[in-house]
Amino acid sequence: MSAPPRPVSWPRLLGAELRWVLRRPRTWVMVALLGAVPVLMAIGLVLADGPRRGLLSEVVGNGLTLPVAALTLLMALLLPLVVTVAAADAIAGEAQHGTLRGLLLAPVGRLRLVAMKAFGVLVVAAVAVAVVCVVGLVAGWALIGPPAVVGDGGALLTMSGSVLDLTSAAGRIALAALWTLGQLAAVGAVALAVSSFTEHPLVVLSSVLGGIILSGVLGAIPALEPIRPFLLTDGWAAGVDVLRDPLPTAGLVSSTGLAAGWFAAAAVVLVSRMLRRDA
Repeated sequence: MSAPPRPVSWPRLLGAELRWVLRRPRTWVMVALLGAVPVLMAIGLVLADGPRRGLLSEVVGNGLTLPVAALTLLMALLLPLVVTVAAADAIAGEAQHGTLRGLLLAPVGRLRLVAMKAFGVLVVAAVAVAVVCVVGLVAGWALIGPPAVVGDGGALLTMSGSVLDLTSAAGRIALAALWTLGQLAAVGAVALAVSSFTEHPLVVLSSVLGGIILSGVLGAIPALEPIRPFLLTDGWAAGVDVLRDPLPTAGLVSSTGLAAGWFAAAAVVLVSRMLRRDA
């Protein structure tokens, strides 16, 4: 009697998913479009005339704030779109092309398969956030420039009027990136859970993005204030708090906790569905 096939090792499993994710042209097209946004923002701010208000006014003459401004702007829809597309392709897309059946029957293990797919989606989210930050830093420094006080030891002029040194500024930008990645991880988990119930990626896209838009609309209605703390998009504007001094942590912590709750709930649904899904 032949021995059962040995399970695939984790490095080989994650490496295969990483190659599959990073070889898709659509991944790099979406990442390139995201990278173009900070550049266009910088060019627009340089060419614009007249007073500016809001977050973008803080970027003028203060290029290191551009990555945070770009992340805040893109978090409204484009960054969740990229993550949702990756999640839709991860399960529903493979089911549509008939390759998911082979993965379910292979000696991989369904929990390991879920972890593999989640890893691929998280990599896409991390690449997207990293590209926005790096391009934002380069474009902000080259086209807008650091604040005028940089010669005095300052590098980032906060929205509170204080000046942070280069190390602190880098830490604030990294914090914004990590916070954004956490929010996108929650979106990715929800999208994977939806993806596990269908063979049509467009259903995942319409469901998740429609839910995000609906969440934003519901959060803007005063009569629905009691449900606002439970909406996934509640607190998505908290990322801009990294540009304040001293750093207010309440919004960042509460939005991170909300994202963790959505992530956990979606993970339970995803695992339960994948364990019961027919090959």
